[in-house]
Amino acid sequence: MSALAQELDRYLAIRRSLGYDLRSSARILHRFITFAEQQGAEHLTTDLFLRWREAFGHARQATWAARLGMVRRFTQWLHGLDPRHEVPPSALIPGRQRRSRPYIYSPEEIRRLIAAAAELPSANGIRRLTYATLFGLIAVTGLRISEALALDVDDVDWTSGVLTVRRGKLGKARLLPLAESTQAQLARYAKERDRLLGARPTSFFVSDQGKRPTDGAVQYHFAILCQRLGLRPVQRFHRHGRGPRIHDLRHTFAVQTLLNWYRTGKDPAQEMIQLTTYLGHANPASTYWYIEAVPELMELAAQRSSAALVQEVRV
Repeated sequence: MSALAQELDRYLAIRRSLGYDLRSSARILHRFITFAEQQGAEHLTTDLFLRWREAFGHARQATWAARLGMVRRFTQWLHGLDPRHEVPPSALIPGRQRRSRPYIYSPEEIRRLIAAAAELPSANGIRRLTYATLFGLIAVTGLRISEALALDVDDVDWTSGVLTVRRGKLGKARLLPLAESTQAQLARYAKERDRLLGARPTSFFVSDQGKRPTDGAVQYHFAILCQRLGLRPVQRFHRHGRGPRIHDLRHTFAVQTLLNWYRTGKDPAQEMIQLTTYLGHANPASTYWYIEAVPELMELAAQRSSAALVQEVRV
């Protein structure tokens, strides 16, 4: 192992100990260090980053801006140890990152997605069972994919019907009350999972091999299912393509919750903190973003605001 690779492992270990979820950063940084080793580089430089970008492949500017941020944080660490490492300038890839408008699945699309997952090829039946239940759980709870995959069997309290998310964003834990129908579906999954495995695993969701599914494997199967259902263009060579994401199931849950509040006469301003806590957002601003991102919510918010203004004038 090279000195750069050893330092990267130490860097990642220290940041993980502080509660950071670094799966994406680790994957990107390992690729960068592998490229640096292939180039015979002993120190990281701006020129090396630009050559890596050229060799890496095409991606959106926002994606490369995010990768630049990952590399900058690591090179800042290295520069403090050895000034011969260069920190690429933040303006190297201009343009601020913008949040994409979420894709909001219809109930029928979610139903078809879960049904298609239940038909995935599987050596022993576990894969199709896992993916159908996993996507369904995210759709009805708004869990992040990383949070769902990190669940252990003991994180479901069958007595109280509460799910414990121990490894949320930035290491924050939270409790999620489950609907009876959701708890019943999880119980069915757990029973069948244990029967097929012939043992009780540590992780709640498992692959055909009885191991915790990886994010890459889940993203791949989700992309293939979306292509089969016409939600993404069909790609050659097993490419994922672009289109609705797993994370959009979380967006759909949040938006449908907000829509239900408006339609049933509840005041979103009073209810918002509950949704913010349930989703594990750091602050309510991240939750309010959905109102701006979804035209129907903006219209309902405007109608509510106009009605309140008329009421004030009458008074």
